[in-house]
Amino acid sequence: MPSISHLRLGVNVDHVATIRNARGGAHPDPVAAAKIAIAAGAAGITAHLREDRRHIRDHDIERLKAEIEKPLNLEMAATPEMTAIALKTKPHAACLVPERRQEVTTEGGLDAVAQHNVLAPVVAKLVEAGIRVSLFIAADPRQIELAARIRAPAIEIHTGAWCEAMAAGQHANADAEWLRIREGARLARSLGLEVHAGHGLDYSTAETIAAIPDIVELNIGHFLVGEAIYAGLDAAVRGMRAAMDRGRARSAS
Repeated sequence: MPSISHLRLGVNVDHVATIRNARGGAHPDPVAAAKIAIAAGAAGITAHLREDRRHIRDHDIERLKAEIEKPLNLEMAATPEMTAIALKTKPHAACLVPERRQEVTTEGGLDAVAQHNVLAPVVAKLVEAGIRVSLFIAADPRQIELAARIRAPAIEIHTGAWCEAMAAGQHANADAEWLRIREGARLARSLGLEVHAGHGLDYSTAETIAAIPDIVELNIGHFLVGEAIYAGLDAAVRGMRAAMDRGRARSAS
């Protein structure tokens, strides 16, 4: 397990593919974007291969695995199709996420407790293949404990509710969500799980959550692609890396 002093940045390139697919063709290229992000300080690249292929496509995953120099984290539903693709491609990591065709983006964490009979064999197959598996879940003790019981090596805490409350100035809700995240991360680490976090993070919230020492990885995509419109992807990733480093420095002081 990584030292708690180390905090990785995973950059999600899904929405580079969204822009490409809006018009068709090959531009902008999510693989080229991944290489820019890595040069700017990303420790890895995340990409979600959805059932409907609305952004990332199979060829993108193949190229990312073959062409980038850092680990590839494949976000995927726990379906036979996606499990087969992961076992064939063998990314460094796979994050199991809920998926509904009509959703705009992932709306919440997995209900791992209710779906444990589905998730457990998928986790076992991927782990046996040497893939680091994480479950994308809320910071709920029951979900975290279930992840440990089915031997998932890691969890990714869904930070969307906290980020939304922060953006709306809903201080009581934000404080309650923050406490859940902080306590959930502590519980997960005590159970031997590697702890990641993501969804809705921007410079400010990433800097804040970076101060939680139990979290070793943040995965961020939509905000960075949006910022890249104004400042370029290189500057956006460097800005995020700097924000995370400031937050981490506070946790060590």
